[in-house]
Order: sequence, then structure tokens, then C-alpha cells
Amino acid sequence: MASQLSDEELLRIVRAVNEAGSHRAAEKLLGLKKSTIGAHMKRASLRGLNLDAKPAMPGFEISKVTTAPDGGQHVTQKPEAGPAFEMPATHFLGKITVQRDPDGRVKQDWIRAMPDADALQAAMKAAVAGMCEKIPRAKPVRLLRAGAAEFLNQYTVTDLHFGSLSWREETGDDYDLKIAERLLIDWFTMAIRMAPDAAVGVLAQLGDLLHFDGFEAVTPTSRHVLDADSRFQKIVRVVIRTMRRIVLMLLEKHEHVHLIMADANHDPASGAWLREMFAAFYEDEPRVTVERSAGTYYSIEHGQTALFYHHGHRKNIKQVDTVFAGKFREIYGRTKFAYGHLGHLHSDELISTNLMKVERHETLAGASSYEANGGWISGRSAKVIQYSKKFGEGVRLVIPEAMVTAAQEAAAA
Repeated sequence: MASQLSDEELLRIVRAVNEAGSHRAAEKLLGLKKSTIGAHMKRASLRGLNLDAKPAMPGFEISKVTTAPDGGQHVTQKPEAGPAFEMPATHFLGKITVQRDPDGRVKQDWIRAMPDADALQAAMKAAVAGMCEKIPRAKPVRLLRAGAAEFLNQYTVTDLHFGSLSWREETGDDYDLKIAERLLIDWFTMAIRMAPDAAVGVLAQLGDLLHFDGFEAVTPTSRHVLDADSRFQKIVRVVIRTMRRIVLMLLEKHEHVHLIMADANHDPASGAWLREMFAAFYEDEPRVTVERSAGTYYSIEHGQTALFYHHGHRKNIKQVDTVFAGKFREIYGRTKFAYGHLGHLHSDELISTNLMKVERHETLAGASSYEANGGWISGRSAKVIQYSKKFGEGVRLVIPEAMVTAAQEAAAA
């Protein structure tokens, strides 16, 4: 290649071409092909060794040198290539097509660089494992009252987006980390007080509990920039504190509490460390179980009732019933009633298929600027649904955000 020759070798080729009068005439003299001589002449021009060629303009480089029969030269210039491409240490190569020049410099590229979510998740898991070894395990909580073994209360919350920032003047709602924590705690206080007694309480957190999943306020896959409140470490601290308090409240009402922290598109890595952390933290509390599955679909069997959960980012409300029935075919086959629960779109919808009832749930969170400016408008609420072992769904309690906010304002007055 031309780039491997020394300046002296390139000068020898330049002189030979000038003496011969053309690239073709210099073939026999140099013992090289015309195309190879052309490449060497181009490299000589780039190094400033071809004295007959004018230097390239600033920001341009010589792409082609043509020698006429009379010895004159025509030089073609084009925009200079960029530096050699190097993948950032924080990313891995998703997909790339790169066109390079003979020196390996990028002429044009088509790159999809992905954040190294696996490395981030592994680091978080290691940190959580180390932390859980040092912190005291949760002590058993005294049950205040026992509920009927026949019933299960499902506390359904989704898309809370801790760390999101919303400005009322733009979106119609104020929402930040402090508001999110207080709203969720007060909602559970009201829901637990109003809900009927049941032996089992299920915290069905259907995903996107955190607004973003690392030190950059962007969505993990599409890299969309998000309106963010506070630093990631502070968000993690608030989320852990809030969820621990909620579990304690549920343990005072229910004999057994089961936690679901669903995988989702805004916080896939955070969902993983939340599941592992709470499983370790409550390992000495026999009345708490945590869904630790690394998958994105979950199930609970309660007598003749089957309950299924998915965030909704992989399969939508019209497609997910067959996934639930196929993935958990033994549970589905043993039960008489089946219900699927999704989040993701922040709005309510309920359909009945030949296999089950599938429901998508609203969020308590305030709308982001993306949703508000895009015209996606929905209510704000969360639900407690009681299921019977023998008869499926029974009591349903819907508590809107406005009811919680009104109670907060009344208490502050």
C-alpha cells in the first residue's frame, strides 16, 4: 500500500512518472501496475512530495491525481476524512458500517453504538450483593390483623417514573422526586385502609419505577433525552426507602406479601438490582416472597385463579394473552379464571379474549413533557383488586391521584 512506503520511495516514483510522462508509460520503468502507481502518486501529493501538484485547500484532501500525456497534472480534491474511529469505553457496538481510506481513516460511517447495559447491570448486581451482606436483614413484622385465606389483594401500580420532572405550566401537573415519594406512600396508606381483608397482598409494580437507568438521563435503548429531577444515586436511595416502607405497611395488613418488580423499558438494570436487593433483604422474613425471575413475564397461582404480569413493552394488550397461556401453560391449565396485567402506555384499557381478561393500567405519575406535548392524555389512578381462590375477581377499588392529593391538602390545612 502507498501508505507503507517511505518518503524516499515515493519521491522515486514521482520522478519516474514525471520522466515517463504518464502513469501508463511509467509501468515498465517501475515494474508496477498503473492503479498502484496512481495510489502512490496520491499518497505523495498528500505528503507534499509531488512538487507538481498544488497542496490541498484547508479541510480538503487530494483524492485523485491524473497525469496528462504532455506531463501536466489534474488534481481532484474532496473534504478531508475524519480521525480513526474508536468505540467509547461506555458503549458496545450494536451495528456499524464503516468506509475507510487506505490509512484506516473514516470516510463515512453508519454506527449504532449501544450503552453497555450488561456491564452496568453486572456492576450494580455486584454492588447490591456486597451491600446486602453488610446490612441487617429485615426483622419479622407483627401482623395487626389476619385476613381470610380465600382472598388475595393485588395493589397495582405502574410507570411511577421516580426521577421524572414535570412543570405544571407545560404539562398540567407538577411532578418530581419528592412528589413521587409522598404520593405513592399516601396512596398506599389510603389503599391499605380502604381495601378489604385478605391473607395475601401482592405488590404488583409493573415497571418503569425509575425514569432512567443510569448516570445519563436517557432511555436505555433509544437514547431519548429525558426531563430529569435529581441525581441517579439520590433516586435510587428514595426508591429503596419508599418501597421498604410500603412493604412494611403491607405486612401489617396481610399474612403474606409477594413482591413483583417487573422488567421494563425505562429501567431494565434497576429492575434487576431491585429484585435481588429485596430478595436478600427479606430472606429472614418468612412472610415476604420476591419474584426473582430474570424474564419479563410473571405469574401467580391463587387457587382457581391465575394472575399474569408484563410491563407491556414487548407484547401489547392484544397479543400478550397467548404468551401468558403458552409460557405458564401448567398454571393456566390448572386454573379456571385468568387475568393479565400490563402498564407501559399510562392509560386504562380492558379486553376479554378467549383465554383471559387482559387489563392495562393507568399511572399515578404526572405527565412528562413528551406525553403532554405529544397529546397523549390519560387519567391518574391506581387500583386494588381482590381475587378469590374459587370465584376469580371480586372487589375492585380505584383510588385516583386527585383523591390522594385532596387528602394531603386537607391534612396540611
